[in-house]
Amino acid sequence: MTADEKFARWVKRALVLFVLVFAYFLWADLSLPLTPQAMVTRVVTQVAPQVNGTVEKVLVNNNQYVEEGEPLFKIDPRPYQLQLQQAELAMAQAQQSNQQFDAQIRTAQAKIKSAQATAQELSREARRIKDLVEDGSSSQQAFDRAQSSKLEALANVEAAQSQLQSLKVQRGAEDDANNLLIQQAKNAIETAKLNLSYTTVRAKHAGRVGNLKLSEGAYARQGTPLMALVSPNADIIADFREKNLRNIESGQQALVVFDAEPGTLYEAKVESIDAGVNAGQLSADGALAAPVNSNRWVRDAQRLRVHLRLTEKPDSERPAGAKATVQIVPEGSFKAAIAKAQIRLLGWLHYIY
Repeated sequence: MTADEKFARWVKRALVLFVLVFAYFLWADLSLPLTPQAMVTRVVTQVAPQVNGTVEKVLVNNNQYVEEGEPLFKIDPRPYQLQLQQAELAMAQAQQSNQQFDAQIRTAQAKIKSAQATAQELSREARRIKDLVEDGSSSQQAFDRAQSSKLEALANVEAAQSQLQSLKVQRGAEDDANNLLIQQAKNAIETAKLNLSYTTVRAKHAGRVGNLKLSEGAYARQGTPLMALVSPNADIIADFREKNLRNIESGQQALVVFDAEPGTLYEAKVESIDAGVNAGQLSADGALAAPVNSNRWVRDAQRLRVHLRLTEKPDSERPAGAKATVQIVPEGSFKAAIAKAQIRLLGWLHYIY
């Protein structure tokens, strides 16, 4: 065999190999959805105090794992203890005010009885003098004076009744559950107790402390984050090309390989597929459309996000942002075996490069 014939044979073999590899990639891309664009995400809660104050004590360290309700740091409670004492004094003052109103109400009721008795007596006197005037035994002037005294007494009764009504309005309901002053004082006490409890900042959920930038003596402001709390529950997000989504559905089995553990396959299940991406989001902002012009013959494929959940816990906790490769496992033992071999190979390639 001449050298030209040997060269031609190698060229044919290379062409056949290229065609086979190209055909495999086409088949695998359609039947064995895989993406290296995957990562670990975790819910990160910003920890911020709900009251202002000086940090008295930091109770955790960076990267420390804490349970739900565990204290993270404490704020100087003395100003809020004083607020609670002030609220309790306001409650005592409200109770004392109500007692004073009760005494004034009893006095007003007594005045009404006295005024009513006087008015009744003067009314009888006026009728008696009227009868005497008709008999000619008394003068009209005496009757007028008696009539004026009666009217004045009746006016005093109305004034005393008005004063009693005013005192009852100021006193409010007799039972503490509906009394305005008592309820205002109770609300002030509850608010003071709540603010005092906020001086001990606790973990809202279990997780690992991160980005701790806090020291004793620092001034903490309400609503300003001072650390992060990373949830222990990991969510694997994988960005697949749009055409791969036809072979992906919720509950489908998948394999995950982390870049840091190329030889270890973790089983996972597809939880959900996002409804869209930011590029397809429209907002009613009053602006006109801005079409994207492109002279490229082949445009970039759109990727959509798929969420997966590991069915087994990794040997070591993977940090948020850890990169991974995700392989969707198709039905059929042959395809599943090819998918497993494919992700193993890519896992090692991503580990090396």
